[in-house]
Amino acid sequence: MASGYYALAKHADIAEVSRRPQDFSSEGATTMLTPEMEEFYGSMITMDNPEHARLRRIVARSFGRNMAPRFDAIARQVARRIVDELIERGPGDFVRPAAEMPIAVLSTMMGIPSEDYEFLFERTNIIMGGLDPEVAASPEDAAAAVLGALRDLGDYIGRLREDRLARPSNDVITKLVQVQDDGEQLTRQELVSFFILLVNAGMETTRNSIAQALVLLTAHPDQRQLLLSDFERHAKGAVEEILRVGTPINWMRRTATGDIEMNGHRFRKGDQVFLLYWSANHDGHVFEDPYRFDITRDPNPHLSFGAVGPHFCLGAHLARIEIIAMYRELLASLPDIRSEGEPIRLDSSFVEGFKGLNCTF
Repeated sequence: MASGYYALAKHADIAEVSRRPQDFSSEGATTMLTPEMEEFYGSMITMDNPEHARLRRIVARSFGRNMAPRFDAIARQVARRIVDELIERGPGDFVRPAAEMPIAVLSTMMGIPSEDYEFLFERTNIIMGGLDPEVAASPEDAAAAVLGALRDLGDYIGRLREDRLARPSNDVITKLVQVQDDGEQLTRQELVSFFILLVNAGMETTRNSIAQALVLLTAHPDQRQLLLSDFERHAKGAVEEILRVGTPINWMRRTATGDIEMNGHRFRKGDQVFLLYWSANHDGHVFEDPYRFDITRDPNPHLSFGAVGPHFCLGAHLARIEIIAMYRELLASLPDIRSEGEPIRLDSSFVEGFKGLNCTF
């Protein structure tokens, strides 16, 4: 194919591509970075093995499932503080409380002080919303704004790296910059790229799922009431359905590494394929009545964290923990909380983002 791309919209096709990294390369997976951005800020999602496997192995020690109990304890504490502050502040903006959850949890784990939360919030808004006209008036301005935000984050984590090398602490940054038992260590550039991936994929998408949840539970009062009737019983199912219907990341790109066949279709070397996760999550061959919001849906094999394969989201368990912790506290303290009016959505094809969302209670 000389130009253009193949759009993969079926659940089965996206799952198959994800299982075959040797045939479909992840290099340039997002298409959102200029060569300058890619050189300095490319991350695990734009890498193939063995580089991808090495980096994932190092960071999994600090963000893998073995850390779930600690994440859960922090998330519960953060949720209580956020809801207390929301009650004190009163009805109004819900985007910032939603954003505060992943920012505070990850920052607590990494040893980032609370006075820097606003800095992270502003920079991730620019990076994920670079094409929104409120962020930049033209594509050239957008590229400059995004690159500036990336540099700011890179410089920031670089300073923290030097600090932890000189003064080790009991936090994730220290663990990432120290030499591991097997002799491996993240370089400065690797730490920068991972940190940028973390604050964008880890913070931005979770905050939007938290906001999306309020919209969905408001629009479907029967499902809201079911969740309220027994939160612990229905919470996990509710989160999976929120992630399926909301699909926080819309797509990723892969490139065929050779002339290959996949599910009856021939691809030639260099062909680009876009994995359309929203479409896969509403595939009627996989999900009965796919446009119905049903927190009891089981099974629910959505692809919001990607499909089974080397690039399945490393932080999937953390996102689930944060969403559940937030709504456990919200619905216990404010059982009548609802979204109010139409949300203001981010102008982006890549992420399902919220710029504005009011809540009432």
